[in-house]
Amino acid sequence: MQYQSHVDALVRHLEITPFLSDLAEAGVEVDPETWGHVVTQAGRMAEELVAPLDPVLDRQGAQVACGRVRTAPGHREAWARYAQDGWLGLPLPEAMGGMGLPLLLQGACEELLNRASPAFAMLATPGRTAAELLLESAAEELAGEWVPRLLSGEWAATICISEPDAGSDVGRIRTRAVKGEDGAWRVTGEKCWISYGDHDLAGRIGHFMLARSGEGQGVRGLGLFLVPDGDGEGARGGVFLRRIEEKLGLHGSPTCVLGFENAPAVLIGQEGRGLQTLFHMMLRMRLSCGPQGIGVASGAFETALRYAQERRQGGAPDAPPVPIAAHADVQRMLLGMAGRIETARALALACATALELGSRAADGDARAQWLSLAQFLLPIVKDGAARLAFDVASEALQVLSGAGYTCEWPVEQRLRDARVFSVFEGTSGIQAIDMLHRRLWREEGEGLARFLAWARGELRDGEPSRQLAQVLDLLERTAADLSAMRGAARGAEAGAKAFLDLCGMAACGWMALRLVHRAGDDAVGRRMKAAARFHLAELPVRAEAQAGLARLGAERLEGIAALLD
Repeated sequence: MQYQSHVDALVRHLEITPFLSDLAEAGVEVDPETWGHVVTQAGRMAEELVAPLDPVLDRQGAQVACGRVRTAPGHREAWARYAQDGWLGLPLPEAMGGMGLPLLLQGACEELLNRASPAFAMLATPGRTAAELLLESAAEELAGEWVPRLLSGEWAATICISEPDAGSDVGRIRTRAVKGEDGAWRVTGEKCWISYGDHDLAGRIGHFMLARSGEGQGVRGLGLFLVPDGDGEGARGGVFLRRIEEKLGLHGSPTCVLGFENAPAVLIGQEGRGLQTLFHMMLRMRLSCGPQGIGVASGAFETALRYAQERRQGGAPDAPPVPIAAHADVQRMLLGMAGRIETARALALACATALELGSRAADGDARAQWLSLAQFLLPIVKDGAARLAFDVASEALQVLSGAGYTCEWPVEQRLRDARVFSVFEGTSGIQAIDMLHRRLWREEGEGLARFLAWARGELRDGEPSRQLAQVLDLLERTAADLSAMRGAARGAEAGAKAFLDLCGMAACGWMALRLVHRAGDDAVGRRMKAAARFHLAELPVRAEAQAGLARLGAERLEGIAALLD
């Protein structure tokens, strides 16, 4: 199996991921042996079923015919098999058609699916997270109708927020929901950037939509609605495909502009609290951005690693050329990619476990503590993995040199596919502002403090611990400086992106130290340790630069007026 090294790394991570004892105390069955079997099957499914389809999805993409989206040849059959085998409901209750497995195992399997085809995987995430939302917030009858069908793949779901004039600024949404005299809701408006907003892979699509349902301004006037595209029997329900976007990558995932004309809708949760209700789905979709980016990065890295061992260039002129993996600069690139991937993978699994403990822990105080840690880690995982995918695809292309720029190798496609990852589900800048305004200022750094305590608890004697300790101390000092800038928000906001990066470096450094101490001494462990040691070696120098940028202030932005004249 070509994915074997990827599977082996995931299995090792699942064995040593943090918080497993806490997960067991919360009632989750911690069974790494069973988890390993599941991940192995996920790797086989991804490699044999989905990966062969991906070039077809990229070349042909989705098309529009007679006002509906038609997916590429083979897509329907592969999706039906994927759903039939039960992969859509790993963390959902067995009573609803799921498998009742923990969230970190879901993340491990998602990695492999995204390595095979991120365009294919784009449909799985909203269906699963919508099912979780329904179980959390919807009426029992509605959840009973939709959840089993979402998990079987019979029906599908979207998250339906953006409008032409209201992207991340959701308070400006104008789509309106009106309640009739019969008590039924109907929705009218336009939505854009809706992934899999229309397709032929399922018999019914439910749009989980924010719409204005009251007179309140901003987000206070928004409700969350489930808007089906039809009755599931062929009759349309006031939902119309306007067009699909022509895109740089992810060609197999149709990105739709949709019109809603008096479309029947069902309110989920309380009127006026739509964003708060949708938050459950949004958190889990952002978490899935972690394995999405890591999976894509892993595939690109493995291509570069094999190429570097096979391609021969350079060396002594009187001897045969050597593999390019023998050159220092190529070694730097390979170790750098491996270090970022392994630490990001470890952090994503840790974040998934903390998020699960935020709902499963024994008492309210414990749940709140776990949730604060998860919400600190989540923007790091989301944005870090998103940029990791593009960065590693770009670095892998550099290793392949001119060959990587051609369509003969899959790296250029992954570069195209990955570019949007740091845009959707909240851009890098939005994740940075969330870290500054919410996690540092509003919550007074509660999640940061819990992270620092956990990470410092892992320190031992030796150089790797000293390297991490430097970065943790630097992060704490930088956070204190930014906290003092709360009255001059613009200066802090100018450094928010660098602060997010510094948080990510510290968090991934924590994971690197854990790998050095716990990965083991077999071939899998040695590979992970080598990547982690390289990552830690460069970390203090890189962190100093980000800390300086975080505290630099807004004066450097004064020249913007000249650009805007």
